[in-house]
Amino acid sequence: MSLPVPSEWLIAPVAYLLGSIPFGFLIVKVRGGPDIRAAGSGNIGATNVTRVVGAGAGVLTLLLDAGKGYLAVWLAARVSEGNITWTTVAVLAVILGHLFPVWLKFRGGRGVATGLGALLLICAPAVLAAAVIWLVVVLIWRYVSLGSIVASAALPLLTYWLYAPGYGPPWPVSIGVTLAALLIIARHRPNLARLMAGTESRLTLRKSK
Repeated sequence: MSLPVPSEWLIAPVAYLLGSIPFGFLIVKVRGGPDIRAAGSGNIGATNVTRVVGAGAGVLTLLLDAGKGYLAVWLAARVSEGNITWTTVAVLAVILGHLFPVWLKFRGGRGVATGLGALLLICAPAVLAAAVIWLVVVLIWRYVSLGSIVASAALPLLTYWLYAPGYGPPWPVSIGVTLAALLIIARHRPNLARLMAGTESRLTLRKSK
């Protein structure tokens, strides 16, 4: 006789599959564009979608990538009755799904939008502060990758300060947010190399010719 599977055990695989939905890839295909993995930087995220087919498609990609992160954590909170450990597991799983989507042979995006969407339900003030840091860096230097790296690096500290002012966050939150930031930064290694070499592309809202 088989034992029932606890519903919490489904959180990680469901979050991973949600994260694996390659919205940027699909949007470019629907728009009649090329395989996004072979155009621009080869990334499936909003910045490269903007570069290849335009700002409208890029904004839609950004919203959908953030939305799948939010949905994964919202579902985890509902299933686990708000258990912070399980919701943090969902954060990491949905980011991993975006970084390594099973549908695209594990070649995904950088995880910034998905990570921020996922972390909104964990610590919204930290996410908003990180978004402001990202915006300031991008407006000054016009490097989306630099803004993403700086904002991700700041996120664990922002979460520590803003999760519950005067108190440290639960250890699953501290560990989970730190791991999420490290994953996102690690996926930006090619961008770091190009930034150091001075060959990184600056932000433009017009699609490439």
